[in-house]
Amino acid sequence: MKKSSKNRLTIQQQALFPKDTLFDKIARAVCRSQTLPRKELYEAWEVAKRIRRQFRGGRIVDLACGHGLVSHILLLLDDTSPNALAVDTHIPKNAMALSQTLIKTWPRLKDRIFFRQMPLEQTQISSQDIVVSVHACGTLTDAVIEKALSARAKLAVLPCCHDLAACDTGGLEGWMDGPLAVDATRAFRLTCKDYTVMTKKIPGEITPKNRLLMAYPNDG
Repeated sequence: MKKSSKNRLTIQQQALFPKDTLFDKIARAVCRSQTLPRKELYEAWEVAKRIRRQFRGGRIVDLACGHGLVSHILLLLDDTSPNALAVDTHIPKNAMALSQTLIKTWPRLKDRIFFRQMPLEQTQISSQDIVVSVHACGTLTDAVIEKALSARAKLAVLPCCHDLAACDTGGLEGWMDGPLAVDATRAFRLTCKDYTVMTKKIPGEITPKNRLLMAYPNDG
């Protein structure tokens, strides 16, 4: 089964996920909703797993959230988070169909996922939040980082679509490829802001844009 497939999962594909594991249960719910490609299911799961290994509790603030699957999975992995705020400038029309299917499967999620269609700059962040973003394109990842820094909040981003004309490479592109230079500079900026940085990867078979950057404030 190709995990990087961009084909939308369907009801018929529930049979591909027969186990009684949390992942397979989530996958079957995604299949029933018929809203997401296989790639996004695996990306969200792999990112959420790694976030929860480092960060527990806290409100989830999912910026450039898309369908908001990461928010739902993070609450399922750690029920001590009170709720999740999923923000995007355009919430897909079928995001609510996905959310409702997941809530039907896990009723404890009801009234704990809040979608807001607005610019991420308008999002209010607190130091108790966990700010996450999966594949916020180009400089949007930098905007997410700035929002987390402004509140001294925990952070987890999976960058993509590095715009080398607009993103800061830190002058490192002579030693490494441009996108890696951008992400290394982001990590260094967080360190300079007195954050502890953790660099991880999700499996490359899902996406080549697989660098996960996590950080938390040393005064937190």
